[in-house]
Amino acid sequence: MNSHHHWLNRERITVYPRLFVALFLLISIAWVLLSKNMVDFKGKPLGYDFITFWAASYLGLKGHAADAYNILLLAKIEKIAVPASQRIFAWYYPPAFFLTILPLALLPYLAAYWTFILSTLGAYLFVWRRIIRGSIAMWCMAGFSGLWMNLLHGQNAFLTAALAAGALLCLDQQPILAGIFVGLLAIKPHLALLFPVALIAIGAWRSFVTAAVTALVFTAAGVAVLGTGTVKACWISLSYARSFLEKGILPWVKMPTVFALLRLLGTPVAVAYTIHAIIALGATSALWRVWRNCNNWPVRSAALMTATFLISPYVFDYDLAWLAFPIAWMALEGLKHGWLRGEREVLVAAWVLPMLMSPIANVTSVQIGPLVGSALLYISVRRAAIHTNEKTRSHANMPMA
Repeated sequence: MNSHHHWLNRERITVYPRLFVALFLLISIAWVLLSKNMVDFKGKPLGYDFITFWAASYLGLKGHAADAYNILLLAKIEKIAVPASQRIFAWYYPPAFFLTILPLALLPYLAAYWTFILSTLGAYLFVWRRIIRGSIAMWCMAGFSGLWMNLLHGQNAFLTAALAAGALLCLDQQPILAGIFVGLLAIKPHLALLFPVALIAIGAWRSFVTAAVTALVFTAAGVAVLGTGTVKACWISLSYARSFLEKGILPWVKMPTVFALLRLLGTPVAVAYTIHAIIALGATSALWRVWRNCNNWPVRSAALMTATFLISPYVFDYDLAWLAFPIAWMALEGLKHGWLRGEREVLVAAWVLPMLMSPIANVTSVQIGPLVGSALLYISVRRAAIHTNEKTRSHANMPMA
C-alpha cells in the first residue's frame, strides 16, 4: 500500500501550501490595489457575489423582499452598495437564506461583507478543526484555493460546508443536532439532496425527521417575515436561472458539473441533462452502498460531500470549499491505514481544483471539475469496500458459541 519514496513527502507538503498562501495574498493585494471605487479592472465590485446578498437585504428591510428576484430592480440597489459597479448580479435564493442575510444591509457594504465572511469562515474552520489539527494541516487549509475562491467571491460556501460537515460529525452521537444542521441547508437545498439518501440508508430516522421539520420551519419563518410574494418570485426566478445555465450566461467554466462539461463540448441541452442524470443516479447508488455497508464514518462523510458535486447541475467553483472536508477525511484514512495507489494524487488534484478548473476550461473547453470529483468519490468508495470486506472477514473468523 505504501511507497517509501512517494513524491508527496513531508518536505513538499510543508513548503507547497506556504507558497500558495503567498501567491493568494499577492493576488488579493494586487486585486484590491488595481481596483478603483471598489470595482476591479473587469468592472466587478470587490467581493462581487456578495453584492446580491447586501442588495436583497436592503430590499427586504425596506419591505420589498419580492423585488429582489427582479433583476432590474435588484441592479438599482446594487448601485447603492457600489455605485461604480458595471455588472448585474441576480438573486435566486429561497426565503430561508433570505432570512439569514436579512440584517446585512444594516451595515455599509464592506462592513457587511467582512462581518458575513469572517463569521462564516469561523464556523468553517471550527468544524474543520474537529476533524484534523496540526501546523501542516492548518497550512494546507490556508493554501487551499477553495477557501480563497469563496472568500474573494463573498459567497456562502463556508456556511453550507460547515453545516454539512457539522451534521456528519454529529450524526452518530448527536442525531437531533445533526438533523437540525441538515435542515438548515434549506438555505441552499440543492446541496442537501444526498442527505436523505444517506439517512435512510442507515435508518437514522430521528435525524431524518428533525431535518425535515427544521427545513419546513426555517422556510416558513422566512416566508412569514418576508411575505408570501417571495415564494412566487423565487419560483419564477428559477426559470431564468435554468435558462441562463443552459445558454452559458452562467459561465460553464466556473461550474464543476457534468452538465457544464458536456455543454462546453457542444452537447445539446437535452442530451447533457440526460447524461448528467445518469451520472447523478450512479453517484447516488454508490453513496447508498457506502452508507449501507460501511461503518467507517470518515469514509461515509467524504463520499457524501464529494458525491454532492455530481448531483446538481448548478454548483460553482466557490462551492468547492466543501472539498476541504473530504480531503481531510481521506488524508486521515491514508495516514492511519496506509495509502492506496493514486490516493495522494487525487487529493492533490482536489486541493488545487478550485484554482485551476476555470483556466483549464477556458483554454481547452474541458471542465475537469466532475472528472476530479469522480476520482475523489472513487477513492472513497474503494476505501469503503476495503472496510466492508475487513468487517465481513472479522465476522467470518469469529468463533462459534
